[in-house]
Amino acid sequence: MRQRLCIGLLAFAIAVCTTSPAAAANKEHQQLMADLRMLQEQSQLLQTLLGSLNDALKAVNTRLDQQNEVNRKAFADSKLVIDNLTNDVRVIREKLDDNNVRIGSLTQEVSSLRTSMQQMSTRPSTTEPDAAGGTPTAGSQPPSGMTDSPEKMWNAAWSDYTAGQYDLAVIGFEAYLKSFPKSDQADDAQMHIGNAYLNDGKNDKAVDAYDKTIRNYPAGNVVPDAYYKKGVALSNLKNAAGAREAWDFVIKNYPDSNAAQQAKQRLLAQTGKPN
Repeated sequence: MRQRLCIGLLAFAIAVCTTSPAAAANKEHQQLMADLRMLQEQSQLLQTLLGSLNDALKAVNTRLDQQNEVNRKAFADSKLVIDNLTNDVRVIREKLDDNNVRIGSLTQEVSSLRTSMQQMSTRPSTTEPDAAGGTPTAGSQPPSGMTDSPEKMWNAAWSDYTAGQYDLAVIGFEAYLKSFPKSDQADDAQMHIGNAYLNDGKNDKAVDAYDKTIRNYPAGNVVPDAYYKKGVALSNLKNAAGAREAWDFVIKNYPDSNAAQQAKQRLLAQTGKPN
């Protein structure tokens, strides 16, 4: 009986020893598989989060680029406004200087006219007809001080220009050019004809006037401004290519002029990039 019991215990121990390692290995395998699935799920979740983060970064970068573009255009517009204001201040200063010159010139002309009138009132009459048939003698001619001077013609045209009477200003400057074609202000007169047309909205005539300024006075100091204003008139006429050509020319050939700086701002506003 005891022998049988020992044999049974030995058989049970052998069975336990042969089955336990297999069960333990199977349980460990299952645990590893579960851990692997968990890692895979976490990896997928991380990839999803990374994709969302990349999309968010792309959106932020796009918004930053758009904001930079808006800021750049705003800066360009502000610079253009400042340059235009600076140019307007310069024009106003020039107008004030011209007005001062005009006042001085008018004062001299009034004095000359007063003197001439006094001389006429004291001069004996010589308007009697001659023996041949009634032609007045030379003493009846008006004094030389009553003829129009260059300053008087210029100031009259300039007064019409500053008053916005552009048609009269054009007539005045054209008369000045006919009377004094070799004057130092001849190129300025031709330039102001173009400016009068431009300010009056007659852009095609302005282009012709600026071309005439460039052609007739190639060495004049107004040539850079003539090219710039020609570009403005062409831009108003929707001729973008012609405007760019005029502005490019003044930038390349007169880089230090105020007109070149204004042309650069115009090109930046038109094309969105510097020349």
